[in-house]
Amino acid sequence: MQFDLRTMAEHMGGIAWAVVIVLFIMSMWSIAVMIERYWTFKKATDQSRAYAPKVANLLKQGKLKEAIDNSHSQAVKYSHLAKVLGAGLQEWQYQQESGEAAKDKEAAVDAAKRAVQRASAVNMADLKRGLSGLATIGATAPFVGLFGTTFGIINAFSGMALTGSGGIAAISAGIAEALITTAFGLFVAVPAVWAYNYFTGRVEGFGVEMDNSSSELLDYFIKKGA
Repeated sequence: MQFDLRTMAEHMGGIAWAVVIVLFIMSMWSIAVMIERYWTFKKATDQSRAYAPKVANLLKQGKLKEAIDNSHSQAVKYSHLAKVLGAGLQEWQYQQESGEAAKDKEAAVDAAKRAVQRASAVNMADLKRGLSGLATIGATAPFVGLFGTTFGIINAFSGMALTGSGGIAAISAGIAEALITTAFGLFVAVPAVWAYNYFTGRVEGFGVEMDNSSSELLDYFIKKGA
């Protein structure tokens, strides 16, 4: 018997094929998440780089309404900074229009701070969407493959017992076929783990950017209300 993939695939049992199908679905799902997250993060980065200096310039000119409108425009709908700062700016505008900022500056700043924190929490949850799935696939795919391998080896030894033949030559083909699922499981898991670590680092970077921008915005409110 030749040890090529096609020949071994033809001799795989039902359980092994079921494991391969499950791993294939897991692989397709992880690839879809990788593509979607990469595209979303790229849009967030590009739009935030264009948004931040523009809004900073508007605030320096005292154009609060224009800054809010810019924060909610379609051009920055993927920007993590626009979502967070827009919430703070909108709350600050409400505090000014209602007269609360004039009555109690600290309370108004605290209200804007809470709005920013809520927006940051929601945005962080959105940025992490799909990453737990990548982590799960990276952690479990090798074990799913090992499940198929275990049954394959059992079948190989069962065949040896039925035929009455012994030695490595009698079971080598069966073991080689069984190990396909483990190899496939590793093939699915490794990219998922790499992608999870990469995207987790990007999310942490976004979190730092949101924290820094939020602090600068609150400093602006404090100076503005002084």
